Amino acid sequence: MRFFLLLFFFSLPACAFSAPPSAAKFLPPDNKILLFIGQDRASIDTYSRELNAVPAGVMFYTSIQTLAGTEEPVDYGAGFQDAAYLLREYPDAAMQIGLYLVGTLSEILDGKYNKNIEKFGTWLKETRRPIFLRIGYEFDLPQNGYDAQLYKKTFHYLVDHWRSQNVTNVAYVWHSYGVINVEKPYLQWYPGDDYVDWFGVSIFSLYNQKDAGAFARLAREHRKPLMIAEASPNSEIPMETKKRWDRWYKTLFAFAREYDVRAISYINCEWDKFPMWKGQGWGDSRVENDPLLKQAWLDEIDKDHYLRSSTQLFKDLGI
Repeated sequence: MRFFLLLFFFSLPACAFSAPPSAAKFLPPDNKILLFIGQDRASIDTYSRELNAVPAGVMFYTSIQTLAGTEEPVDYGAGFQDAAYLLREYPDAAMQIGLYLVGTLSEILDGKYNKNIEKFGTWLKETRRPIFLRIGYEFDLPQNGYDAQLYKKTFHYLVDHWRSQNVTNVAYVWHSYGVINVEKPYLQWYPGDDYVDWFGVSIFSLYNQKDAGAFARLAREHRKPLMIAEASPNSEIPMETKKRWDRWYKTLFAFAREYDVRAISYINCEWDKFPMWKGQGWGDSRVENDPLLKQAWLDEIDKDHYLRSSTQLFKDLGI
């Protein structure tokens, strides 16, 4: 359930990257990629059932203002967010969480949401699984309106709170929407190496090809693993299956190989059926909905380097 979207994509660099440091939190084994599926309860269920492939992780969204969806299901018009259900039905899967902070940075720093912050910290610990937490996801998306200095202070404030609660099963993700802003370079928003465990970037479009690659190189410079934090082909991608596969999916996976991406979060849903997205041209990204696309997807994810849910997964991630 993305609250705001902007379209962009990436280009491939000339050189490959070596693996990030082995000490990175919840880093998969060498040459392995965590595959997350989202972004609502029904879409995750349908994917797992129709492809007979339970992903290594599931996606979930909530806000610090309400913590909606953590205890009871909630639907904002983009399908049910239902963490309790996902934790119960996918016991051997990691979880990737988008934490929405729009309009709250000053209030968080003033202590208005301290009770929710503490409550969320307790909830995170009680999941007893690896959590990848995208704090104020897509921090640089203009529609989100995050002030860079306040964003960094808020990131510190939240992480310090959860550290004081001894929340140890969370990797903190710094997630950009991936479009270079010459007036506000990425690093203006960076909370610092001591606070960020992973870099994350969104991939939706065929445009802005240099930008996601630039962010990937920045992750390498800071010795942080890279996650494709949200990905789905948008309406500009041809609908004919082979062209769609060749122009978007193949390029996505090539990007992942070239930049040593260690986690991919794919949004597998019928966008137009949801009131939040209806009429915006997002179409249908369900890989199980087209036999040719389904087979091409299965051929890719059946490769040895894609991790799935298993009783061994958490051990592989060091938890």
